[in-house]
Amino acid sequence: MKGPRIEVDGVSMSDVGEDKIAAALGAKSSTWLVTGAAGFIGSNLVESLLRQGQQVIGLDNFSTGHQQNVDEALAAVPGAADRFKFVTGDICDRAMCDSIVKGVDVVLHQAALGSVPRSMDEPLASHDSNVTGFINLLDAARREGVGRFVYAASSSTYGDDPELPKREDRIGRALSPYAATKLIDEIYAGVYAQAYGYRATGLRYFNVFGPRQDPDGAYAAVIPKWADTMLADEVVTINGDGETSRDFCYVANAVQANILSAIAPDDAQGEIYNVAIGGRTTLNELFALIRDGLADHQVHYARDPEFGEFRSGDMRHSEADISKAQRMIDYRPEYDIEAGMKAALPYYLQRSRDAQG
Repeated sequence: MKGPRIEVDGVSMSDVGEDKIAAALGAKSSTWLVTGAAGFIGSNLVESLLRQGQQVIGLDNFSTGHQQNVDEALAAVPGAADRFKFVTGDICDRAMCDSIVKGVDVVLHQAALGSVPRSMDEPLASHDSNVTGFINLLDAARREGVGRFVYAASSSTYGDDPELPKREDRIGRALSPYAATKLIDEIYAGVYAQAYGYRATGLRYFNVFGPRQDPDGAYAAVIPKWADTMLADEVVTINGDGETSRDFCYVANAVQANILSAIAPDDAQGEIYNVAIGGRTTLNELFALIRDGLADHQVHYARDPEFGEFRSGDMRHSEADISKAQRMIDYRPEYDIEAGMKAALPYYLQRSRDAQG
């Protein structure tokens, strides 16, 4: 994979991939609804769409999102505020869903309660947001006649299937309530295509990371959490023996996949696509990658990690086959793990400096 084509300033998402997105969108301006717009991926989608002159409606209930993410997205695109409308609301509210889709051309549905550990602790809350909220929005979009519907699926759907790389047509048994909710979403999407002819496209994300990802709390994602831990010169805890592996995917790749899915030809709609790099990084390798990346910024972390228990509900290994997305929507991830880390670390460093005043 090739690396970034521009310098990253550490404040907003880089413009890598924007030329491709601009060419794909052309001069047409559509109205896009981004749910989970105050979240990590959602706010990056808002920023990218505004850069391309699109009209954007953002929806979030701030259960896991942050106003700062929205503010950063708008600040990154001067003069775009008049093309953006933010609505505070919950996808579990049917009336809200019915109202928010009116006049919308494309839905990019990112709102969810993420995290396998959270779902193990709060399975009913995960179901309410991830399943009930999903079908509320899907049905509202169908009845309103929204042209395209793209939703965040998950690599956790692969469950206990041991084969690598993971292919869209082969899954195992779900290992967590979170995985079950995402599988149910895919089932509902398939039923809606069969019963109503309304096709929703699912993107199975593989460990997306980058700017605006939350480093705090019990359910924080591993990369920003470890970066913050190292910046505070505290001990990093690795779950298990460190040989668990993941296909880490920089957020600009996920943005590209969302937009390309939405504008792909009709025969590419209603499918499931892996969104990843197509490689594996162990947690031990990830630790070294973050540590060495910080050293490039004159932050020298000298502590060894501690090893804890394996995390309940986790898959041991994950690696995606991205050939279907390459073939059907022309998905071409522009960042591998090294380039993605190089792009993300300045943001984590700046956020740490800001927190220290």
